[in-house]
Amino acid sequence: MATQPRGVIVVDDDPGFLSSVVRLLSVHGFQVRTFNSAEALLDSDAATTANPMLLDIHLGGISGIELQRRLAASGSSCPVIFMTAIDDDATRKEAMNAGCIAYLKKPFAPNLLLDALNKAGA
Repeated sequence: MATQPRGVIVVDDDPGFLSSVVRLLSVHGFQVRTFNSAEALLDSDAATTANPMLLDIHLGGISGIELQRRLAASGSSCPVIFMTAIDDDATRKEAMNAGCIAYLKKPFAPNLLLDALNKAGA
């Protein structure tokens, strides 16, 4: 019996980063959907799926944290992993209060992302 690919949604405004994450996760058996903005995700049908999400915090437009808040307010219980290159105590606290299962500081080791996705049940 074939194993169903594990799905992950990634939102980041850096095309190079998105490409790298897709390669990494594809090698590990994940099916990845990418979006270059929170708005693009909200405009898609993917916003209602129960996949884990990897969200950059600092996006142009709606931030990853605001995106998580909007999704939660609409009833989504999708596990969220936040990531950022701009790490400080206030951002980390805000991310944790928004309800993430992991917080990754860019650049991060691949095993940290894979561990977070396993924690998310992916």
